[in-house]
Amino acid sequence: MAGALPLKAIQHHIRTAQEHEKRDPVVAYYCRLYAMQTGMKLDSKTPECRKYLMKLMDQLEMMKKELLDNESITQELVGHAHIENYALKMFLYADNEDRSGRFHKNMIKSFYTASLLLDVLSVFGELSEENIQHRKYARWKATYIHNCLKNGEVPQAGPIGMEGEAYDDEFGAEGGGPSLDPQGSLQPQPSFRGGVAEPGPAAMPPPNYNNIQIPPGSHAPANTPAELPRPSGEPVKPVPIPRTMPVVDPSLVNTNQEGDVRLTPEDFTRAQKYCKYAGSALQYEDVSTAVLNLQKALKLLTTGKE
Repeated sequence: MAGALPLKAIQHHIRTAQEHEKRDPVVAYYCRLYAMQTGMKLDSKTPECRKYLMKLMDQLEMMKKELLDNESITQELVGHAHIENYALKMFLYADNEDRSGRFHKNMIKSFYTASLLLDVLSVFGELSEENIQHRKYARWKATYIHNCLKNGEVPQAGPIGMEGEAYDDEFGAEGGGPSLDPQGSLQPQPSFRGGVAEPGPAAMPPPNYNNIQIPPGSHAPANTPAELPRPSGEPVKPVPIPRTMPVVDPSLVNTNQEGDVRLTPEDFTRAQKYCKYAGSALQYEDVSTAVLNLQKALKLLTTGKE
């Protein structure tokens, strides 16, 4: 019965929440919120599912009270920036490992977890086209590299033409979907074999995404936000990323408004968003992203243009 549960579709998001319980409660909260909202759409009438979702709601209420002073919970704009930055950090870490030809379980999990967190962004509204493409690429890469390593093949590094990658959902034959326990967690999670998140066939994008623009992996942080455990076997050496001072747009040195600039309420909202993104980036010591967003805010406020 467990394997047929509609809530199987949210098991990876619940697992991600559990993994971030202490590491990053904000990520854990929004993963559970996404799981609850998605679960309600999937099946809110079956007694077992309804019981689980009610417990998940109680858990969310408890977390919300505990995180009452956290702006990422009380302000959606800040929460969105927190989850998006976290997801893209994981994506860029995995992309850097991929482009460098370092294929291992941690980078597969980073790709797939990034795709899950981009799912989670939908609690704030529709995903941007860029994030939709990142999600497709990350999920496809996780599956492609996983299958290559499983079959003893060497994956092709970096962006390649996406072709349909068949994924054998082998954990489904092992008694696989989640069962619901009284503690409000989905158990077991057989799709994480050896600590690796294994994407299912429903998550696969259609073929031929050849025009996806993937940001260069050289921007990956030296320390990934997920603090992933080392894979068994040969350890992966960290990639030292030199801290270079970002280039400042000379035109922004003069912070006086140009002429008769009339800012709309939407302009102020966008400028505030850029500042929030900058603050979130600084939580990960990402100076370049912080400076870039501050420059965008400054340009908008002084010229009325982006």
